[in-house]
Amino acid sequence: MSEWCPSHGFEIRLAAHAEKSQVESRAASSQKIVQARPRRLLLCLDGVPFEIITAAKSRGLFDGFNEPSRLLSPFPTMTNIALSQMLEASAPVGYESFYFDRDARELRGGVFKYVGRRTPEKIPSTYMDELDYQEPLPFEFLIYVAPETIWRADMRRFRERFLNAPQHRDFFAFLKGTDGLLHIRGPERLEVALRSLDVILHEIRKACGDETEIVLFSDHGMCIGEQRRVHLQTHLRGCGYEFANPLRGRLKGRRRIAAPAFGLIGYAAIFCGEETDRSELASALATLEGVDFSLRRDEAGGVIVEGARGRARIVRKEDARGQLYRYQPVSGDPLGLAPTMRALDESFELDGQGFATDAAWLARTATAHAYPDALANLYDALYATRVRHTADVLVSLCDGYYYGATVFSRFIRLAATHGNASRASSTAFRFRERAGLVDNMPGFVSNQVLRPVNEGDPYVVFTVWNSRQDFLNWVRSDAFAKGHAQSGTLPKDAYPKPNVLEMHEVVQDSTRTDLPPEAHGGPFHMH
Repeated sequence: MSEWCPSHGFEIRLAAHAEKSQVESRAASSQKIVQARPRRLLLCLDGVPFEIITAAKSRGLFDGFNEPSRLLSPFPTMTNIALSQMLEASAPVGYESFYFDRDARELRGGVFKYVGRRTPEKIPSTYMDELDYQEPLPFEFLIYVAPETIWRADMRRFRERFLNAPQHRDFFAFLKGTDGLLHIRGPERLEVALRSLDVILHEIRKACGDETEIVLFSDHGMCIGEQRRVHLQTHLRGCGYEFANPLRGRLKGRRRIAAPAFGLIGYAAIFCGEETDRSELASALATLEGVDFSLRRDEAGGVIVEGARGRARIVRKEDARGQLYRYQPVSGDPLGLAPTMRALDESFELDGQGFATDAAWLARTATAHAYPDALANLYDALYATRVRHTADVLVSLCDGYYYGATVFSRFIRLAATHGNASRASSTAFRFRERAGLVDNMPGFVSNQVLRPVNEGDPYVVFTVWNSRQDFLNWVRSDAFAKGHAQSGTLPKDAYPKPNVLEMHEVVQDSTRTDLPPEAHGGPFHMH
């Protein structure tokens, strides 16, 4: 079973990377096992959706890894936004390298970012300071022109860089080639690339042995299929809007806007002149083919969601239960949350004012809804510092539509894209290698990790053995020490107190009526 993990709860973070060469300790009963944990390879695959990595694993790839978990990417679903949020790094200046500077009131950046070396002004977020490997700067652009060639070169460079790196510290790598392959060539070519990556990871495992743990994750998902341009600028000009740069001073006219167009992606960020009415702009956007909905702040601290399916308001408050959200349809149901509200009401999870906890909304929308964790995700898109220059109006396009620079669309045909708030773009993945050492021990039956339902109850690691002696052989083995050094798949809140070991003997098993009760073996002590 996969675990849904919103980006703000992402447990890999840079903490894992920052623990280089530190000693980890875990308490078992009254005995503490203290030793250095294995080296970690943290590998981010740009733009690989949860569904594709799950399908690859079902076909036999990444056989040494646990089942993938879903990971929610924040809206707009773009690499720098996602990784800066996941890894608790500084916010990028804009949504892309071509952005609107709210202080200067003008458009800045652009293609020049890809020319020359990575100088400080070309580094969008501090998470990049932690990277031990990323593609050379020109690759960021060329991956969308010659994706197979760049991918192969990128993989060779990554493999060599990792194998030649110091063996005593963690290694954090980012591979952008997967994003280019899926954008331009589609899932079939990405499948080939994942097979080549699997081969390289096996080579790394052979070279490094059990002294390296590999963690794979992605930054966002992808909407796969034919993509069409949304004619945003043409439409808004037809509605009387003027695209101006700069937007300084008190410009005459109530319809001056800027909308940076760069990569071919599924969202748009619009910045308004001082006299531009945001609600009028949202109404104009709602009639444009390819627009799913737009977001804007209101004066009372809420978020207005508006699209062809209607208008609604998102409100947040905090109390002893944490952060709570209310969805207020004004006309229609733009996010399709009416059935979710009814379910929350029927289960008494809505309070008297119509608020439910962030966790309750997440649980109801995580696995089946079109917009996972929509209320928290969309609210934070305007009120959290996801970028330093937040748009006045954010637009999420329908799956199958993109906005961006016309010059790019003339020589690039998209097979997929991302950026919007839909499930396809929002669903990334994470998974790690199994420690696996216990699986081959004589007498081992199964292992389960049980997550508590009630707050304050403990996590339980439930292991079944054929006999007490089989278990004793395990805890006294070198494999036991290595397996515990590689532990770390549980969140930090799973360790509020020292671990407690309990041993129970099977006296009845409904699946094995022929099984005689196990003889009472007396008290057990770890030492």
